[in-house]
Amino acid sequence: MIMRAHLGDQLVVESPTTGAARRDGEIVGLHHEDGTPPYDVRWSDTDHVTLVYPGPDAHVHHFERGPENLTSTPGRARTR
Repeated sequence: MIMRAHLGDQLVVESPTTGAARRDGEIVGLHHEDGTPPYDVRWSDTDHVTLVYPGPDAHVHHFERGPENLTSTPGRARTR
């Protein structure tokens, strides 16, 4: 499955080590129009922005944007 994201989505990186913390951040920059990696991510724990090439331990948490509300839809990125 090809990962695709939109600005404002959340990137979640699960730790491959049992008991280690996961890391998450907001996708603030896309480098490809189709939403494929790499992404500029603002990490929630440091507020720093870094260029990220997500690995198999990462997934995108999409946010559905409607005209009057903002709801989340957890899961892997959708393909088109």
